[in-house]
Amino acid sequence: MASLEILRTDRLVLTRWTAEYEDFLFDMYSRWEVQQYMGRVPAVMTDPSAIPDLLKRWESLRDGVQGVWAIFKDEPSATPVGSILLKSIPASGTGEPSGDIEIGWHLHPDQWGHGYATEAASAVLAAGFSSGLDRVVAVTRTANTASQAVCARLGMTHLGLSDEYYDVTCELFEILRP
Repeated sequence: MASLEILRTDRLVLTRWTAEYEDFLFDMYSRWEVQQYMGRVPAVMTDPSAIPDLLKRWESLRDGVQGVWAIFKDEPSATPVGSILLKSIPASGTGEPSGDIEIGWHLHPDQWGHGYATEAASAVLAAGFSSGLDRVVAVTRTANTASQAVCARLGMTHLGLSDEYYDVTCELFEILRP
């Protein structure tokens, strides 16, 4: 399988997060508008010392295809935009890998509304499918209409409500390898 270390689009560069961006990550994940739809019990990050552990956890997910990437604008300032992930999604009940792969995105609110989530996700999906993935899912809270719109722009099929993942009922979307 091909390694998905760095991906480029017309406007973005997707690469590993580094400690250099801990302040940005804390700022993003300490905002309710970012966290309100994440996890079984959404909560904002309150301790910046949690970021190094988050980076270690993300690094442990990397396997050449799966991982969490930093999204940067492809410009001299290399402005961070947010995170994009392609990883095993945990099954409800056990928290063990479900056998499915999910795509997700977390963008800083200052970067919303510019099409960055769709652009980054399109690149990650294309790379994942060319590396052998057959199916990718996305889950959103029912109220998260912005992420549902991204799923639609990606060509994902809405499968309805599901409680298969994360111990919470979410809208389930899928896309199959073309």
